[in-house]
Amino acid sequence: MPSDYADVSFWLATAPAYQSNAPLQGTVEVDVAIIGGGFTGLSTAYHLLKAEPGLKVAVLEREIVGFGASGRNGSFAMTLMGLGIDMMALLKGKRAALEGHRYMERAVDRLGELVAEHGLDCDYIRPGFLRMATVPAHVHKIHKQIELCHKLGISGIEWLDREAAQAHVCSERYLGAWWEPRLALINPVKLVREMKRVTQELGASIYEHSPVVEITRGAHLLLRTPGGEVQAHKLVFAANAYSHLFPMLRRKQIPAWTYMIATEPLSPQQLEAIGWQNRQGVEDARNLIHYYRLTPDNRLLMGGGPVGLSYGEEMERDANPNAWRHLEEHIAWLFPVLKDVHITHRWGGPFSVTLDLTPALGYLGDPRVVYAVGCIGHGVSMSQLNGQTLCDLLLERQTDLTDCFIVNRRIIPWPPEPLRLGLSLALRSYLQAEDWWCERGQNVR
Repeated sequence: MPSDYADVSFWLATAPAYQSNAPLQGTVEVDVAIIGGGFTGLSTAYHLLKAEPGLKVAVLEREIVGFGASGRNGSFAMTLMGLGIDMMALLKGKRAALEGHRYMERAVDRLGELVAEHGLDCDYIRPGFLRMATVPAHVHKIHKQIELCHKLGISGIEWLDREAAQAHVCSERYLGAWWEPRLALINPVKLVREMKRVTQELGASIYEHSPVVEITRGAHLLLRTPGGEVQAHKLVFAANAYSHLFPMLRRKQIPAWTYMIATEPLSPQQLEAIGWQNRQGVEDARNLIHYYRLTPDNRLLMGGGPVGLSYGEEMERDANPNAWRHLEEHIAWLFPVLKDVHITHRWGGPFSVTLDLTPALGYLGDPRVVYAVGCIGHGVSMSQLNGQTLCDLLLERQTDLTDCFIVNRRIIPWPPEPLRLGLSLALRSYLQAEDWWCERGQNVR
């Protein structure tokens, strides 16, 4: 692994020069220890110190802040929870679907408030969201999703016909679209580093290159790293896709991998051909979605499609040439004018998946320990509000956030290996088969 982490993602490769914090050495005593220096961990530390400025809070990160999903994602801060509002209604009921959507609306808004309050330099824009229908079956699917939203009392989401959709982004493949103004785009590495800065200014101690190798529960919680130990009154597991590496969380979630590519900066002629003047975030309506955006320097970032899985504790699935090839072909299929565009960056990263495809956070054994898992690829916004929710749980405050159905809910555990891999492969195969059925005969790539 290079010391500058340039091979980990486009965001890390193009980020400004960075000086990481020193690893933990010796013994420290804190009120709250947080495992994970990504969005969730830093947001939790931030909200704790805003609520109780005198607290001693330590964040322990195994690599550098933003090494995991927080530094590799598609950068969409959006209202989607799980696999979508229709799937949430099917799995958890319409009341939960509405509650989850409201939670995510609040999450998107909370991120914007943090950016404004602290002047976070993270290339923040709020251009809105398009879910494009690229085959006839997706037209019907999106219509049903919007109809459900309206029945639940959700406003601000509307259908765009083919002409209107193509007026936003010019591709002959688009047959219509879901339009939603509540979406923000950011540079995730800049955001996580800015959150580190603000959290340290509030008094947090952040230790990078400090993997937690052992946890002991007793009168205090004892966390050991290669160079030292932390004695804490309370503990936060904010490792998300890496959570199964800790025995207490092993069966609450599994990691799955998404893959992305970035093009060279597009020329003025290429940009004119595809329109996209308002730089909206775009997805399609597949189960294994494609998601894409333009960067400030006019690169096209495309992610999604094939999903990677692993066995046991293995976390080495960041490279997938077949997935990257699929994404290149999909760019050419959507935008023929870009069929020969040069790809400059290819990367992948894990995201956290619960068995019922629903986020979960709450207490772990007793009120001294909390966790969050299952952002399912939508953690850019969710993690910011999850930090506030975890803060409320740690301070033992009952709030509207802690009353949300995703908090302290019963989680269906993933089975042990090899059944876990078999079940995850079966779930992926089902989603792939449904996508194939919707796209059959449409020459989709």
